[in-house]
Parts: sequence; structure tokens; C-alpha cells
Amino acid sequence: MKADRRLDVSLVIFHSDLEILRRTLESLRLALLRARGAGLLEDACVWLVDNGSDDPASVDRLASDALKTDGDWIRLTVRRGHGNVGYGAGHDLALAGPGGRWHLVLNPDVEMDEDAIVEGLRFLGARPEVGLVTPHAVDDAGRRLFLCKRYPGVLVLGLRGFAPERLRRRFQSRLDRYEMRDLSENEVASDIPIASGCFMLARADVLRSLGGFSPRYFLYFEDFDLSLRLSRIAAIAYVPTVRIVHLGGEAARKGLSHQRLFVRSALTFFSTHGWKLW
Repeated sequence: MKADRRLDVSLVIFHSDLEILRRTLESLRLALLRARGAGLLEDACVWLVDNGSDDPASVDRLASDALKTDGDWIRLTVRRGHGNVGYGAGHDLALAGPGGRWHLVLNPDVEMDEDAIVEGLRFLGARPEVGLVTPHAVDDAGRRLFLCKRYPGVLVLGLRGFAPERLRRRFQSRLDRYEMRDLSENEVASDIPIASGCFMLARADVLRSLGGFSPRYFLYFEDFDLSLRLSRIAAIAYVPTVRIVHLGGEAARKGLSHQRLFVRSALTFFSTHGWKLW
């Protein structure tokens, strides 16, 4: 594989829904095919990092079938046996080896538009000051999701994650500001403070210069931390022509164990980057 014409894609799974994973990988294959046809890459390596699955053999068959292409120029590498090391550390396993020019951090519950990688790589190729691209996102019902964030306050995170809807409405203007809802949906913005980790298309050398994700985060806020560190050396850009559907959910909807992880990571984040009330 030629490193300067290669895209690496890392996905971390943990007892993931296999049907949703299939949809993610099939959309990835179509997007990679479109990018190769546009002359933007020659090879791709998909790193499937298995932090835990119910049926590893089924995962392997599904991934191999979903990514199959003529000529096998999409190479699938499965990493397992390391246990549940966490989200960021899982992606760092893919970043640790020799890679290509570009790297996509991808959730296993994201479907992308066929032109998502084409649009992202064209943008990065034309804007050398940009280190990471974040997309336009909607949920499975077509409602817009706000992946770009301003630096959070403790109370804003508490309201957004755990408060009842009636209470959230009283502070909607603060929540809207945090979620950058004033950002134009259809215009590029290259001063994004924080990007979601569900889809991060980046220059691989920038990610490696940072050492990847911080090992201090097991789950949640690893993308916040990475964004803030990356923004010191390169710009983060919102590119609306890079479009995805994200099927994920918020921590408050995932049970007590996830809420505890959320709070623990939030404490680590604020202790590292500074406390802010609102």
C-alpha cells in the first residue's frame, strides 16, 4: 500500500448490533469506492478493533462480506484478544502501526453518504491548515444532530445529559449555544472547538503527533480532549457536504453504568482542561 494514497479507518466494537454494523460497513465500502473512483485514494485499511463481541466468527464473516471489492484493495484487519480497553484506546491500537496519509475514526453505528469521504478528502487536500473534518449529521429519523460543540460548562452538561425536558427548556438558549446551533447548516466553518468522535476524518500525522486519544479516558470525553489538543496545532472544520446518519444515543439513556462512566470522564476532562460553571 502506498502511504500517501491510503486511508485507514478504525472502528471499535463492543457487543455491537450486527445489523447496524453491517449497514455501517456497507456504507463505508460504497464511500471508499467513490473516493477511489475519484482518484483520491488507491488503498484502504479498515481496522476492526473488537473490545468484546458475542460471536466473533459472525463479526468476521459480516465484515469480510460487507467490505468485499474486486481486487481486494480494501484490507480488513481485525484486532481482538486485548479485552475491553475502552473507546479511545481501541482506536489507538489502529493508530499505533504504520498507516497512510489519512485516518477516519468511525463509530460502528454511523451510515455515511456515498460522497462523504470524497468531500472530506477533497477539503483536506485543499486546506492544509485543517487537521480534522467533522460532518453534517442527522439521526435515523432525519433530524439534525449537532456534533460541533463549544467548551462545556458543568451545569450545561448536567442539564443536557440528565435533566428532565421541562427543566432543559428553561435553559434552552445556553444549551443551544453549547451545541453551536448558531452555526450555519450549509456553510463551512473552520473554527470548531470540539468535534464528535463518531466521525473524525483527519490527517494521520496530526493524530499521531498527539499520541492519539488519551489513555485517561475509558469512555466519553476522549473526543473532547482530542479536539482541544488537536486545535492547538491545526484547525477543525465543519464541512456540510460530508454527510452521515448517526444512530447513537446519549449517556443518560444507557443506564446507570454509563452515567457513572460519563461523570468520571467529565471530572477527568475538567480537571485537565479547566473548570467552567456555565
